[in-house]
Amino acid sequence: MLWAKAFHIVFVASWFAGLFYLPRIFVNLAMVPEGSTAERDRLLLMARKLLRFTTMLAVPALALGLWLWLGYGIGRGSGWMHAKLAIVLLTIGYHHACAVVLRKFAAGQSRRSHTWFRWFNELPVLFLLGAVILVVVKPF
Repeated sequence: MLWAKAFHIVFVASWFAGLFYLPRIFVNLAMVPEGSTAERDRLLLMARKLLRFTTMLAVPALALGLWLWLGYGIGRGSGWMHAKLAIVLLTIGYHHACAVVLRKFAAGQSRRSHTWFRWFNELPVLFLLGAVILVVVKPF
């Protein structure tokens, strides 16, 4: 079980690293001047590769978490675990939203400002903070 926990933590941290950086690329994409196709194409390529890599990290993070929860009964029936699962669902939704935003950028349909993306970039920090507090402190 300790090996599963250790790898779960590593994959979650890696997944979140991608979720921290991908919206930062969106900030840069939103700031690309009209007609600067080389810069835009380079940022889109970076974002696509990072989204793919981040998705590959999310899969074992989620699988190991599910294994710890269902296989070992960690947090079963606990209020903190229900709250953490809600944060996990929000994080999956955020990950999906990043994929949608990237598709909009690639299609030239994104109309949001770099300021909006700077705020959007802060959400995974709040998700991670909430999840860590729930797992370590177990407030309920």
